[in-house]
Amino acid sequence: MARLFIAEKPSLGRAIAAALPNPQKKDQGFIRCANGDIVTWCIGHLLEQVEPDAYDERYKKWNMADLPIVPQQWQLRPRKSASKQLTVVRKLLKDASEIIHAGDPDREGQLLVDEVIDYCKVSQSKKANIQRLLISDLNLPAVKRALSHMRSNRDFIPLSVSALARSRADWLYGMNMSRAYTLLGQKAGYQGVLSVGRVQTPVLGLVVRRDEEIENFVPRDYFTLDALIPYQDGQHSFDIRARWKPSEACKPWQDEEGRVLSRKLVENVASRIANQPATVTESEQKQTKQAPPLPYSLSALQIDAAKRYAMSAQRVLDTCQALYEKHKLITYPRSDSRYLPLEHFAQAQAVTSAIANNAKELQSAVSGANLSLKSKAWNDKKVDAHHAIIPTPKQASVNALSGDEMKIYALIARQYLIQFYPAAVYAEAKLVFDIAGGIFIAKGRQLLSPGWKTLMGGKNQEDDDGVDTVPPLEKGRVLTCREGEIKDRKTEPPRHFTEATLLQAMTGIARFVADKELKKILRDTDGLGTEATRAGILDTLFKRQLLKRQGKIILSSEAGRGLIHALPSESTYPDMTAHWEHQLQAMAEKNQAYQPFIQTLQNQIEQLISQVKQAPVPESLRSLPKVERPAFRKSRKRTTRKSTKKASE
Repeated sequence: MARLFIAEKPSLGRAIAAALPNPQKKDQGFIRCANGDIVTWCIGHLLEQVEPDAYDERYKKWNMADLPIVPQQWQLRPRKSASKQLTVVRKLLKDASEIIHAGDPDREGQLLVDEVIDYCKVSQSKKANIQRLLISDLNLPAVKRALSHMRSNRDFIPLSVSALARSRADWLYGMNMSRAYTLLGQKAGYQGVLSVGRVQTPVLGLVVRRDEEIENFVPRDYFTLDALIPYQDGQHSFDIRARWKPSEACKPWQDEEGRVLSRKLVENVASRIANQPATVTESEQKQTKQAPPLPYSLSALQIDAAKRYAMSAQRVLDTCQALYEKHKLITYPRSDSRYLPLEHFAQAQAVTSAIANNAKELQSAVSGANLSLKSKAWNDKKVDAHHAIIPTPKQASVNALSGDEMKIYALIARQYLIQFYPAAVYAEAKLVFDIAGGIFIAKGRQLLSPGWKTLMGGKNQEDDDGVDTVPPLEKGRVLTCREGEIKDRKTEPPRHFTEATLLQAMTGIARFVADKELKKILRDTDGLGTEATRAGILDTLFKRQLLKRQGKIILSSEAGRGLIHALPSESTYPDMTAHWEHQLQAMAEKNQAYQPFIQTLQNQIEQLISQVKQAPVPESLRSLPKVERPAFRKSRKRTTRKSTKKASE
C-alpha cells in the first residue's frame, strides 16, 4: 500500500526519501520511491492566518471604533510563496491511501502539517489512520531508526490544539492591541507602528525598566570590614582575611542587601577587634564536585555564542539551520531540551570520530574523552519530542563550512565532548571566628582537578581563589586579630542588557516575577517565547524601532518607552504569558479545553480595548518624536496591516 509522507521542509523530505527504497523519481514538489511511497513537503507554513479585512472589507482602514476584531469563523489562506506547493500536496493527499505526518518534532511542527491535512479536507477515515514520524537527525541511520518507530498521529492531537490556541490567541491579542496603540500614537502625532504582543511587550518592558533603573540610580557609599589574622604555617606566614558579618543590632545601619552604610559603625568595630583574640567557632574543609554543564538547547547555545562571538540570536539560528539541513552535521536545532535519549549513548564513538574529523582544534579533546563515562545528560525521562542539540556522526569536508558554521559547530561539539570528562573537583574551606563578640568568616576555594574545565579554555575567575589562605584550623583554636581593614565602596547600577543577557532574561524570566505559582510555571515552560521564536521577537523589536543597539548593549528607544508607559501594566510584565503557557501546556497534556481559554482571552481583550477607547491619549505618547517617513505615510495602511502580523507574538 503506497504511503504519502508529508515533511515540514524539502531537506527533511529528501532525508526521508533517501531512507526508502531506490531508485527514486524526483518530480515537481515530491519524490516517488521504488516501492510506490511518495515523499512531499511543506515549505515551513504553507498556510497563514488571514488579515482582518478578509473577514470584513471595512477592516482595511484602521479604526478604533471597529475594535476588537474577533473572527467568528477562523480562516487560513495559502501563503503567496507556497501556493504552488500546496496544490501539489492537495493533489497527492487526494490519491493517498495512507498518510504519514513528518512535521518537525514540536508544537508548531505538529500544527503545520495537521492544518494542511484539514485545509485539504482529508476524510475522517483517512485521518484516523495517519501515522506520526518524529525525526531530529537527518542522517540516514537516524531516519531509518525513526521510520521503524512511528506512532499514531492521534496521540499528538492535543499538541496541535495547543499550537492552534497559541496562534489564534497571539493573533487576537497582537492584532487588536497593536492597532489600538498605533492609532493612539497617531492621535498624538507618532507615525510609526506601536506593535504589542504577548511576548515582545514584556521583553520590551524588561529593557525599559532596566534602562530607567540605571538612569535613576543614585550610588550610595557602603563599607566592608575584614579582620586580618596573622598565621604561620611552617615556612609560610600570611594573613587570614575574615569578613565581618554584622549582627541583628546593626540592621538600622544596613541596606536591604545587608550592606553597611555607616562608616562610623565599621570604624567602631575595627577599633574593638584590633589586637584581640580570634577564636575559631566553626571549621569546615570539604571537596566539592562540579558536573559538566548539559549539552545545548537553542537558547543556551545562542547565549554562549552571543557572549563568545557577539553573534545575534537570529544569526545563530540561521547558522544552525544550515548545519542541520544543508550539512547534516548537527541534530534538530530548534530544541528546548538539554537532555539526550539513552539510545544515543551507543553512538558516542561515531559522533566523537566525526568531531575529530570536522573540527581539527578539538582532536586532543576527543582523544582525552572517556566514552565509558555517562553524564546526567542521558535521561529518557527528560526527553520528549526532541533532545539536546549535538553533532551527528557525519564526517564533512572542513572547507565546506563558513566561518560562522565552524564556530557554532565547534561550540556544539565541545559541549557534547565535556559529557565524557570527569567533574571538576574543588577544595573548599570555611572558618568562622569570634572576635570581641563579633562574627568574622573566612572562605577559600581552590581547583584541585579541572576535569571537563580543561576543554573550556582560559581560567575561571572562581578558580583563582587560593584555598591556602584558609588553613585547616581546629575548632577552639585561638589566634590574634592584628587589625581591621576597612574598604570604602559604592553601590553600582545594574548593567544594560546585551543580546546574551536579554536571552538569559527571556529563558530565566521567572526571576522577574514575584508570584510563586507563576515563577514555577515560567521555570517549567522555559521562560518567555519559544526556542524557535525568541530570535524573531528581538528582530521585530529592532525593526519596529522600539529597541536599538549601541555597540554590544541593547537600549529602549523613546517610542519603546512611550509604549510601555502607555500600556496597562499587566501587558508589560511576563505574568500574562505565564498564565497562557500554563494553559497551553495543560492543553497539550489533555488537561485543559481550547474553548474556555479563547473565551477568557476574548473577554480580556474587550476590557483592554474598552479602556483604551475611554482614556485620553497617554502623556507618554504625546512626547514621542515625530517620525518623518514620507514613503511610510503614503502606504501607511498597507504597511501597518502587514506589520501587525509579525507583531502578534
